[in-house]
Amino acid sequence: MSIHLSVVTLLVPFFIVAQQYEKQEFVSEKGTLPYRILLPENYKASKNYPLLVFLHGSGERGKDNELQLMHGSSLFLQKETWKSFPAIVVFPQCPKDSYWAAVLSQKPFKYAQSKPLNNQLDLVEEWLTHLETNYPVRANQIYLAGLSMGGMGTLELLFRNPQKFAAAIAICGGVHPSWAEEIQHTPLWLIHGQQDQVVAHSFSERLFNALQKKDAPVRFTSYPELSHNSWDKAFQEPDFLAWLFSHQRN
Repeated sequence: MSIHLSVVTLLVPFFIVAQQYEKQEFVSEKGTLPYRILLPENYKASKNYPLLVFLHGSGERGKDNELQLMHGSSLFLQKETWKSFPAIVVFPQCPKDSYWAAVLSQKPFKYAQSKPLNNQLDLVEEWLTHLETNYPVRANQIYLAGLSMGGMGTLELLFRNPQKFAAAIAICGGVHPSWAEEIQHTPLWLIHGQQDQVVAHSFSERLFNALQKKDAPVRFTSYPELSHNSWDKAFQEPDFLAWLFSHQRN
């Protein structure tokens, strides 16, 4: 499985991957959110599907509605994935001058203890409502995943919406560990490289420990040899999607 994923990532040109995802744009009073959407094979509007939202890292910010597909998008184009996990998959793009997470500082990263103001996630939440209204989304199977800045945004969305998501995966992300109080309600898989010099491994470790104390459904995969780009190996985890889609919100 892991070898297969690696080969797919290497052999499928990015422009071919991008062509599979339809370009869309959500516009509201809060702003404009470009996004790409991939519908399941043999999609039927009369049938309800899980929804998976993927948040990219800071390097893929912009307004071209393309860069956000750089990491992870090819994972959902495999025939075996379409057959095993038919879902609506969306990749929104954060503007260059914005950020998925409302961090207090970036060098080093510092996170707020209380709920911060975050206009970008306000827009994302409004967009999610739009998706649920206009697509046949299965309300108890809305999933969230993200890497780096997107990992932080994933955790912040869980904090803001503790009863919404069925499960989430945060790769090399971070939040204040006190947020475990709200995040504990969602099955969560934390993934981080121990040599990460961009977003410290300790952020995931501290959150994991805080969630464990609450007997939360949390899982932590730590790669001793990896630095920041731990997402490449994360996507090769044999049960990356199987674990995510195994959960349903009651």
